[in-house]
Amino acid sequence: MASQKFFVTLKTVKRNRLSFLSPKSCQEISRSISEALISPSSTFLSNLNSAQLHQILSNPHIQPLKCLRFFNLISGNQSSIPFKADLQAHLTLISRLLEGRRFSEAENLLKSVSIEESSRYPFPLLASTIEKCCCFELKVTAKLFNLMLKVYSGNNKFYRVLETFDHMKNNGINIDERTCTMHLLALDKHDQMSLALEFFNRMIEFDIEVSAYSLMAVANGLCKIGEIKRCRALVEQMVSKGVHPNIATYNVILAACAKRWNFEELDSMLALMEKEGEAFNFITYKILIDGYSSYGKIEEAEKLVWEMHHRELSVDTHMYNLLINGYCKQNLVDKALLLFDKMSNRGVNSNVDTFGALIDGICKARRMEVAMVFVSKMQSQGIELDQVMLSSLVEGYCSKGMVDEAFELQVEMERRGFDSDISIWSQVLGALLRLKRNEEATELVNKLVRRCGSLEKFATLVKAGRKLI
Repeated sequence: MASQKFFVTLKTVKRNRLSFLSPKSCQEISRSISEALISPSSTFLSNLNSAQLHQILSNPHIQPLKCLRFFNLISGNQSSIPFKADLQAHLTLISRLLEGRRFSEAENLLKSVSIEESSRYPFPLLASTIEKCCCFELKVTAKLFNLMLKVYSGNNKFYRVLETFDHMKNNGINIDERTCTMHLLALDKHDQMSLALEFFNRMIEFDIEVSAYSLMAVANGLCKIGEIKRCRALVEQMVSKGVHPNIATYNVILAACAKRWNFEELDSMLALMEKEGEAFNFITYKILIDGYSSYGKIEEAEKLVWEMHHRELSVDTHMYNLLINGYCKQNLVDKALLLFDKMSNRGVNSNVDTFGALIDGICKARRMEVAMVFVSKMQSQGIELDQVMLSSLVEGYCSKGMVDEAFELQVEMERRGFDSDISIWSQVLGALLRLKRNEEATELVNKLVRRCGSLEKFATLVKAGRKLI
């Protein structure tokens, strides 16, 4: 049936549906249904036939939920009913539920006839039955097919979605863009990127309005599989068609570029954002600062931090930690210390990660006096040394030949109840051996053997100590 003829037929039927039922007849039917719901053994059920059921379900004077309760009563008492509700009855009730905005109930009922194994009907039969039904408004028909898209998509029947989509376009049935977006998100979730692109291309081909959210779903899927260049090309294509990505879409692509250190594509996306007049938000800055600092572009990352301050955006401790850690790894301790001062002056709180990065960097630079200043500063904030920091301090003292200070630090920490790892003591032992302080090394070994309580642990300690000779 051609789409125009199909819709003309529906309009004609709509004007005439149920005109033969008088108000008195409707009241009698409603009363009989109420009695049957109270007493399922009533004669009304046993005398009911398929045609009467269709009239009841399509009767606009009977509330959709009451129809649903009655339908469920029939379905649950098949032994007392001389017939079984057919597909048309199901679809009629679904349309009534949609008219009454009972979307959840309509979806569950549609799922029972389109998905569930025991009562599943193939899509061609569903579609042809809808065309033959004589009680659907045009907008309800569109809602029903869009609901079918949702049901197929939500139950991973992705090829059925394509079949339904094509049928709707071929018959001029309006397709809801939000339903399409939800389907693209479902495909992304299940890593069905080829199907997502196929569906997205169908949307473009049939002039379905493409929103920024649909574009974001496809962009996210492409980025997950590393197709960043392809993703950027798609975004540029959509921009040329008047579809403007939202900041979330840009952030998805920028995050993929930053994670892979693909700065060529990242710069291209930043240029597009500038052209489109899209400003960075907090997440954008976080992505870029993380990406630049992890690669070692600390100065670029720091510029973004000051840009955030200029825009009066909140700069959190984590962002400063990334920069401080980056400078320390590059042995630019003075820049890290300067940044720490700026951080404090701006009222951004330092935490254990801040001090951990600083102490490690300072110790590697063998500036032990400065390191202990920061240990005191850290402890004044209620943050205590952890295993990693203590190891950095001991290694720093030992590498500078200050083995006595390393030993005293170890003893002091143990006096405070800190349980030193055996690897930290091995650094002290290695330093004693390098300095030919064999008597003290022997004394330390004897102490540690008693402490270890096993030859195996002692052997591990000796092996570690020899590595440092």
